[in-house]
Amino acid sequence: MDGPIAYRRLLLTGAAGGLGRVLRPAMRAWAPSLRVSDVAPMDPAQGNEEIVPCDLGDERAMRGLLEGVDAVVHMGGISSDKPWAPILQANIVGVYNLYESARIHGTKRIVFASSNHAIGFYPRTTRIDADDPVRPDSLYGVSKTFGESLSHFYFDRYGIESVCIRIGSAFPEPRDRRMLVTWLSYEDLTGLVHASLFAPRVGHTIAFGASANRDIGLWWDNSKAAHLQWKPRDNSEPFRAARESEPLPDPSSPIERFQGGAYVTSGPYE
Repeated sequence: MDGPIAYRRLLLTGAAGGLGRVLRPAMRAWAPSLRVSDVAPMDPAQGNEEIVPCDLGDERAMRGLLEGVDAVVHMGGISSDKPWAPILQANIVGVYNLYESARIHGTKRIVFASSNHAIGFYPRTTRIDADDPVRPDSLYGVSKTFGESLSHFYFDRYGIESVCIRIGSAFPEPRDRRMLVTWLSYEDLTGLVHASLFAPRVGHTIAFGASANRDIGLWWDNSKAAHLQWKPRDNSEPFRAARESEPLPDPSSPIERFQGGAYVTSGPYE
């Protein structure tokens, strides 16, 4: 991609979800047309929006959803650990349907909502970067490693650029001590998605999605996503006193030893 990037139509999947609702208002300003999609009910269209309900697991519907789309912000799918059947349909079959439909219709770029749970079984004493092997902490994490691998294949084979954002903990504020490290403010999330869409060339990039928190550098090295030129503005310090006033957890628990927190003990899956 040479020169400034301009998209005619963007697609936001998962528009009814928590982060989809955060991104949707901002994305209306990023292209003349914004297509928004989810399997769940969505708010009515505003401005330049086009509402297209779609099940990610429906191959034919996904072909139609991607028609005329220049770039995608993929927030759709199962966003927490679940049994295998729903994970398979939304996060495995659905991501394949997305990328294959993008190939058919010539979509240029996809911003894929991966997760810190793709690497959640790294100890908290280990600092990793984008080239370290994945260590998923759950079936959900496994599905995100699949999406990262599939997106890499579609870049190497077909040239579809992707930024896989390993989202930390995107909430209005950190909910526990662990999130003092992994918290991603909504403003920083929006900035990272914008940078991922509009950086001149991204190839296949894995970016860690966390705000400028005090200890994030002890866990994640984001230098291999420096070409995105994303600079987080927020940090978790305003919430530190409140979170650290809560009872101390058991440091020997796997939940406290590994980066993925409670996901390392999720299940059994029924």
